[in-house]
Amino acid sequence: MRAPRALRRTAAETAAPFPPLLADAERLAATVLLGEHGRRRAGMGDEFWQYRPATEGDEARLIDWRRSAKSDVHFIRQREWQAAQSVMFWIDNARAMDFTSDEGWPRKVSRARTLALALSILLVRAGERVGLTTSDHPPRSGEAQLLRLAEELLGEGEGAEYGAPETRGMRPHSAAVFFSDFLGPLAGIESAVARAADRDVRGVLFQVLDPQEESFPFDGRTIFESVGGTMSHETRRAGDLRSRYLERLATRRDALTALCRATGWQLHVHHTDQPGQAALLWLHQALQRGRR
Repeated sequence: MRAPRALRRTAAETAAPFPPLLADAERLAATVLLGEHGRRRAGMGDEFWQYRPATEGDEARLIDWRRSAKSDVHFIRQREWQAAQSVMFWIDNARAMDFTSDEGWPRKVSRARTLALALSILLVRAGERVGLTTSDHPPRSGEAQLLRLAEELLGEGEGAEYGAPETRGMRPHSAAVFFSDFLGPLAGIESAVARAADRDVRGVLFQVLDPQEESFPFDGRTIFESVGGTMSHETRRAGDLRSRYLERLATRRDALTALCRATGWQLHVHHTDQPGQAALLWLHQALQRGRR
């Protein structure tokens, strides 16, 4: 009987983090009141959407004669566009994403995971498919897929200080959202977005930063250490580094902007001291803008 008890205890310990992550994502998703009309477009669906006046070139079979009989013009009965979309997520699990400068703010990776799962909840409820670019499983819809995502999102972090987007699970013609601080080597980011664009994938680079990383509020003697402890730098005049740091940060953001412009992607910057609701709404609308 020891083995079953040990297995049950291990399973309980493993599953313990899932409810908090799902609960946080559910609460965040509930604050964004999108409604079904938020995703409606004319197309090949079953649900009635609206009538529109017929124009030159419309086929006669598309005319709603009953509605047209009540007016002097012919009307076309449009149906809601219902083709399901696959949305793929990559969440940077590198050591740098574990950073927070204030106990009142979430770690960068925690905010990224919550936003990804909350957005997945909204998409699944709208009939879309979701998945991870790091997974061998295809994107799916349904509550079981949300549980699977929660489990995979809480996997162990990478040993590297900075991460590069993984695209092995990327599906052609899908949409994608990459969550990261994007402070690591630019070449890996550019390569991943280029591979995605080659597969006709459009998406979002969602940059998550701690407020301290944006403002560089340091002065005097300061020891800078990477989260993983592999890099360290001590200075007696940290304030002298501020302008150079901010210049490099601006240069990196310009490079990300140019990359998105060249590939049809979108860039958004989010700080962990900001509420997640506005970020979630922006993400959902960005995917609608990028939809074809």
